[in-house]
Amino acid sequence: MSITNKIKVGIVGGSGYTGGELIRLLVNHPKVDISFVNSKTYTGKKVVEIHKDLIGETEIKFIGEIKDCDLMFLCLGHNKSEEFLRKTSINTKTKIIDLSQDYRLEKSFKVKDEKRNFVYGLPELYKQKIKTAKNISNPGCFATAIEIGLIPSVEKKYIHGEVHTNAITGSTGAGIVPSNTTHFSWRNNNVSNYNVFNHRHLNEIYHHLNQLSNEIKINFIPVRGNFSRGIFCTSYFKSNVKIEKINELYSHYYKNHPFVHISKNEISLKEVINTNKCILHLAKVNDKILITSIIDNLIKGASGQAIQNMNLMSGFEETTGLNLKSSIF
Repeated sequence: MSITNKIKVGIVGGSGYTGGELIRLLVNHPKVDISFVNSKTYTGKKVVEIHKDLIGETEIKFIGEIKDCDLMFLCLGHNKSEEFLRKTSINTKTKIIDLSQDYRLEKSFKVKDEKRNFVYGLPELYKQKIKTAKNISNPGCFATAIEIGLIPSVEKKYIHGEVHTNAITGSTGAGIVPSNTTHFSWRNNNVSNYNVFNHRHLNEIYHHLNQLSNEIKINFIPVRGNFSRGIFCTSYFKSNVKIEKINELYSHYYKNHPFVHISKNEISLKEVINTNKCILHLAKVNDKILITSIIDNLIKGASGQAIQNMNLMSGFEETTGLNLKSSIF
């Protein structure tokens, strides 16, 4: 395929937060035509009736079927993608990017006589694999923030002992279906822990970080924030490495990764909202290294990273369609 040609993409499960963000970013992507947006719940309705921020951007309607396309995004939620792929006939030439957790441990499945293997879609770790992959499993939002913060230190074995991580996330991380802990009257002016030390994203974090070094232990405390989007993550660990060497290591590791930026100043969450950036701040206090990482959970933590993976898979410039600016006021 010539990189000057547009590719046809489809979105399955397009009525949720990640589906809406994909549409918002893809309608202005210069290398993409949206072939279809699937939703069983809203079949026949215009996309703008559900995603009201897209008024004036598109006249696409939700459909109930699956059309042929070059690349398909799956936004079906956890434990639903595998079932969908086993029950649905999809052209074996169609590339797949799955935004659920179903294939994040790099599992595979058979389609007729062909095995589809999934590559974990964290470009900051597996960029070369992603470029030649046919199927991608998009990382979790917490996993993205934590892994980008730790990868260079894990690889260089700069971590002594256990890692302690605290990350607070916006309510959109829980998905669009309302629950007791996402509705406004509970979430507003409120903060709470959940799944302490056993959050599901730890499985993928351990699986991929342990391939870089000996097994590490992460004491992870996820926190529900009283805001809608973004992740503010802090990780710290003991190390005898000087902060100057840590800064040099991280600057070198991420120099060819356009969405990761290292700030000399302390960082705040609004700096990344509505962008595909991950911003890091590194510090050392006594014998501990403190790494702060921030992302927009719906963009770098989901739909933006999926498009970043699509760009790499398709031979496009990695940043195409993702040159987004935050608004901090």
